[in-house]
Amino acid sequence: MSRNELNVPDPEVVPVAERRQFNAAYKLRILAEVDQCTEPGEIGALLRREGLYSSYVSRWRCAREQGLLKALSPKKRGRKPTADPELAQKVADLQRENKRLQKKLETAETIIEVQKKLSHLLGLDIEENERSEKK
Repeated sequence: MSRNELNVPDPEVVPVAERRQFNAAYKLRILAEVDQCTEPGEIGALLRREGLYSSYVSRWRCAREQGLLKALSPKKRGRKPTADPELAQKVADLQRENKRLQKKLETAETIIEVQKKLSHLLGLDIEENERSEKK
């Protein structure tokens, strides 16, 4: 007699491991239930009922303390709201003024360099004149 004639199922099982994934709401719900457990053995019963390990709970507690579980909550999509319009205008004005002043500074530095080179060519030593004026 063959196996097919006896209607015996094939004993070979192809393992398909599927990793469990827990969302933030589930984690927070379980942590709230664990926090409410007061009697000895209640936490163990809860973990057995949910099919969880105690290491999950300890990791989730750390994540909750660090605020990571709140970060997993869904976020509003789209462009972020702009800051205070008056503040944005002031920042833009200050940036324009900064650019204007930088150009003015570059011009002043160029003029000073030209004056130094001209005084050096004419044989005037600016440093000696400044020393004599200080005395």
